[in-house]
Amino acid sequence: MASAEQGPVGLVAGVDVGGTFTDLVILDPASGAVRLAKVPTSLPDQSGGVLAAFAEAGADLAAMDLIVHGTTTTTNAVLERKLCRTGLITTEGFRDVLELGRRTRPHPYGMKGGFVPVIPRDLRLEVPERMDARGRVVTALDEAAVAAAVRQLLAAGCESLVIHFLHAYANPAHELRAAEVARSLWPNGYVTTGHSLLSESREFERGVTAAVNASVQPLLERYVARLADGLRARGYGRDLLVMNGNGGMVAAGAVAREAVKTVMSGPASGVMAAVATGRRAGMANLLTYDMGGTSTDVAMIRAGVAPVSNEIEVEYAMPIHVPMVDVRTVGAGGGSIARVDQGGMLRVGPESAGSTPGPICYGRGGTQVTISDANLLLGRLPAHRFGQAAEAARRAMEDQIARPLGLSVEEAAEAVLRIANTHMAGAIRMVSISMGADPRDFALFAFGGAGPLHAVALARELAVPKVLVPARPGLTNALGCVVADLRHDFVRTLNRPLDTADMDEVRAVMQGQEAEGRRLIGAEKVALRRVRAEFSADMQFIGQTHLLRIALPGPGVDRTELQRRFEAAYWARFRVELPSIRANLVNLNCSVIGERPELDLSRLIAPEDRRPQAEPKEMRRVWFAGWHDVPVYWRDHLPLALSLQGPAIIEQMDTTVVVEPGCRVTSDADGNLIVEVAE
Repeated sequence: MASAEQGPVGLVAGVDVGGTFTDLVILDPASGAVRLAKVPTSLPDQSGGVLAAFAEAGADLAAMDLIVHGTTTTTNAVLERKLCRTGLITTEGFRDVLELGRRTRPHPYGMKGGFVPVIPRDLRLEVPERMDARGRVVTALDEAAVAAAVRQLLAAGCESLVIHFLHAYANPAHELRAAEVARSLWPNGYVTTGHSLLSESREFERGVTAAVNASVQPLLERYVARLADGLRARGYGRDLLVMNGNGGMVAAGAVAREAVKTVMSGPASGVMAAVATGRRAGMANLLTYDMGGTSTDVAMIRAGVAPVSNEIEVEYAMPIHVPMVDVRTVGAGGGSIARVDQGGMLRVGPESAGSTPGPICYGRGGTQVTISDANLLLGRLPAHRFGQAAEAARRAMEDQIARPLGLSVEEAAEAVLRIANTHMAGAIRMVSISMGADPRDFALFAFGGAGPLHAVALARELAVPKVLVPARPGLTNALGCVVADLRHDFVRTLNRPLDTADMDEVRAVMQGQEAEGRRLIGAEKVALRRVRAEFSADMQFIGQTHLLRIALPGPGVDRTELQRRFEAAYWARFRVELPSIRANLVNLNCSVIGERPELDLSRLIAPEDRRPQAEPKEMRRVWFAGWHDVPVYWRDHLPLALSLQGPAIIEQMDTTVVVEPGCRVTSDADGNLIVEVAE
């Protein structure tokens, strides 16, 4: 590892696997030259699609200096419950913690709801042991019971094992000893201890995190090994790095040990690309908006920093409390289905037509109206590309939406888009207004295959003044892999009233976290500009459950400064002072970041393709509360010195940008489009 400013000597590749497509960006740091590829994702083995993308780009793998991979292997396995058979050994009396959870319901006002735990009840076994919350032994560990439980789980066909004891965060001695006993009998290395992943007090969240980790470990390790072998066979001789959900990356050989950290790997890479693009564009405050075929992911970037949280719940009763980029998802994508319900109300999503059969306009047998069909019928997408399927979409819109609502086809299509936009605007409000931020202080960073189609309308609804559309919106997640830094995050629970906390212990914990992070980054063979550490604390007033994350200047912070920073953050969030209630210091956090050299992103659109003037390739009728004759441009041909007045349609290989009437479009030096949104 290099700590001084030093760029890679060869090509850098970022490859992102999505549900439909696998995207590849290859960048030459010396010349800035770029190669791109987009191929269908191969299922069930995603490594075939990755290798096909390199072949499509004509890449010489022997010349690659670095390959960074964002994967959905663990995400899909968790959401679809396609997990490895896993057993759990826990404290006597706490077998059902993973199923009881927090006694919430999937639907707040529903009378019933289903939930499938990560590990079924018959594979959750209890053994005598107990620590109290201070880490003192209450019941000694029964090692014979541990050995018997291990044998029982092996006989039941378990491939992975979780050891999760009640207060192991306070004293892990019993978990460590139980793991020694288990490893002497277990036939592979898939043994996870809860405290080693998450040293926090809440047994439900800690247990789910450990259970998810163990359940996806074998899947991820086998997949990464197949991919690494395939790359090596084609000449790649360096380490493969894998994106983690925290926006950093880790060597493929070590990634399976903490496999749970790769959940949300794909969305995280898109946010990291937004950070890098926004920094170069001079926009440090961004609301990221990634709309794909089935869902939309949103996040808030403030002061050029990606939001990382260890309070993420990826779905109902599925809290994964390792640091991950804070991305929120709603079920609105290009394939989201529109319908009129029994009450005569128009609904859009969350059901999706997916890629098979897909929207009606795809001509693959789809029969239900989708957002993509609405965009086509309003002229936002070119009808001539869809042939007879375009007419089928029109008939379906009339039969399924327009006639039941007493609207014209165009009005019905417009209503579909408005409702979809309302859903997506709600998600953006959730990551901004609900966090005390004003959307008017941000720009909307629009990417994904469908994001730029809706971005200007969303910005208008949210009063966001600008929309930033990157050069390659449909390949942004792969670009995030190219620009991501190395990162390791650490969390340690203290759970002490601040006025009684041992500040020497506080400093020692944070110094130890920083040292471990620097050691891990030092083991990676990646050129870096520098290594830095960020510190924070999770705090609350005693008696409350909500945590506030408080940025700290370093491990040497004193008690008075901690109290002052907490009170200031509480006031900024809630506009309330509680001087008579004691503050509680719950968690200490440290992030160690290895910053990679900045890469030139100005050639994502080839300069030789640009033309001196913006000349439309055609005129098209587009609906904006009525039909307009709108110029259509090919983005690769637009000059950098761009100034266009809406309405306009800008098409490119991976997306379409809709510029509404009254808006103005310019370009920056990297070829990003900047839309100034009219009120």
